[in-house]
Amino acid sequence: MYLQNNLIYGNGIKTKALPIIKDPNLKVELVYQGKFQVQANESSPVSTMTFQGDDILILNKNYGTIYRIINGSLINMPLLDVNVANKFERGLLGIATSNEGNNTEYIFLYYTQSKQNDGSDVCNTTYYCVQGTEPLGNRLYRYELKYVDNDEIKLVNPKLLLNLPAKPAPSHNGGVLKIGPDNNLYLTVGDLVGSVNKSSSTMAQNIQDGIEPDGRAGILRITQEGKPPSRGGLLGNEFPLNLYYAYGIRNSFGIDFDPVTGNLWDTENGPDYGDEINLVDPGFNSGWMTVQGLWKPVSSNDSNHDLRSGDNVTLSPTDLIDFGGKGNYSSPEFIWKYTVGPTAIKFLTSDKLGRDYQNDLFIGDNNLGNIYHFDLSKDRRHLVLRGALEDKVADSNSELDDVIFGQYFDGITDLEIGPDGYLYILTYKENNFYIYRVV
Repeated sequence: MYLQNNLIYGNGIKTKALPIIKDPNLKVELVYQGKFQVQANESSPVSTMTFQGDDILILNKNYGTIYRIINGSLINMPLLDVNVANKFERGLLGIATSNEGNNTEYIFLYYTQSKQNDGSDVCNTTYYCVQGTEPLGNRLYRYELKYVDNDEIKLVNPKLLLNLPAKPAPSHNGGVLKIGPDNNLYLTVGDLVGSVNKSSSTMAQNIQDGIEPDGRAGILRITQEGKPPSRGGLLGNEFPLNLYYAYGIRNSFGIDFDPVTGNLWDTENGPDYGDEINLVDPGFNSGWMTVQGLWKPVSSNDSNHDLRSGDNVTLSPTDLIDFGGKGNYSSPEFIWKYTVGPTAIKFLTSDKLGRDYQNDLFIGDNNLGNIYHFDLSKDRRHLVLRGALEDKVADSNSELDDVIFGQYFDGITDLEIGPDGYLYILTYKENNFYIYRVV
């Protein structure tokens, strides 16, 4: 057996070499390796996963299927198959489980629902799609989980909870779902590149002459019945403004709640700069499109309409929309100057990796395949950062060395804590996906 190009060759079998954890007391195990096909203009074959008892439910992002992995083996028949628009960041995007519904176990799904079959949307860039091929919307459904013979499970009785915009662009749909400490459901929704179209440029994106918020560019909060929170909206009382827990968010693939304080944290993606980690207080304004990281977004005038970093606006941006003083900007707790594509964010709620890691913060990225580890301050409202990172900004990848926990995971899409208390990582490379755990 020998190692070449991060692949292990032996006995005629080729498999990917295991990633690395920097702590010598820990190691990585491969739980499952599979393959989902990826076509042109589709992104990652997988979006996220969750645990249902000891089993793993994994989402095939591009083809709208949920598969069940039992004892390391994938059941070939999907648990559910829904029609999804799947170009770029559209697809089957988020899942959460709950048993708070009067002894009924619920599965919540967020996906870009197609008018016809999978992939009927036609989009040749991340900014525009062919008119007439648009999906029905980004939709949040609640299913009931039913147990049948031979330990089989089924998802039945779908109920539409939210119908949100899915255009003009096939990017920045967000999609992370979490059940909060208040038993409400939290959902990230990106800006869907709304700034390229006047009709989709909203005040939730801090656009002064924008239209009323329509559900994009924020973290939304609803009850498990699909209703606004009982205490009323943080930013207003009209739908959908009454659902916003936070706004001014370009796109997010990660939210999680601190198990000690209940505070919400997120990861956010910049254009080609300014990825962020944020403490998300109620009514939080993340600043997009006035600021990303420390910099003002400006047009690059290229064919893709990408934005680049302009002037440094420091940590006190002006010209933000605050919805009558109800929304409040706060600066990021950490910034990557050069984008790494942060995705999942997870508090390690167990002591299975050692008490030194318990309740600490872990973050995965898509671009470098790194897992980052952060301690929190005594009041748990800030990250403990030292040396070159004391200014809260990683000015280069070399400055990340002290906070890198694991490496060589390829594109990380999800981190979860298993029922065994260990850290599980969902990653992909091309058509292949992998589930690892750190023990």
